[in-house]
Amino acid sequence: MAGIYDTKTFRPREAAGFFLGRARKTFILALEQELAPYDISSSQWAVILNIADGNASTAGDLCKLMRYDPGGMTRLLDRLERKGFLRRVPTPGDRRSIQIELTTSGKALRPKIIKALVTVLNRLLHGFTQAEVKQLINFLGRLSANG
Repeated sequence: MAGIYDTKTFRPREAAGFFLGRARKTFILALEQELAPYDISSSQWAVILNIADGNASTAGDLCKLMRYDPGGMTRLLDRLERKGFLRRVPTPGDRRSIQIELTTSGKALRPKIIKALVTVLNRLLHGFTQAEVKQLINFLGRLSANG
């Protein structure tokens, strides 16, 4: 199968990668602006939601889920712990394993994060139909699966 792009005619600023990167940056900047009053960043909100929603309970789980390196995740968790949003708790019966749980303050952030996400996504997807958004999600899912 022939590729989508050709090295002879390739124009980086007209390629899908350029627009994916630009859309990601637009989303992150808008979301960080919405989340600024709560003192959390674009990486931190994802950790909080993944723990709150039961998708992850250890640093290793978060690394796999968020495609993050362990050192970066440790620093991210340290910052959230210093802010009082989470705590590390030894796993009963397994001294090597540390569970991560949200504090009351961390749990209180979940509805604020959801509201910020809805606000930003509704603003960025203004003018799109439901069908177009479903198609976009499908395309992005397929792109991720190819990675």
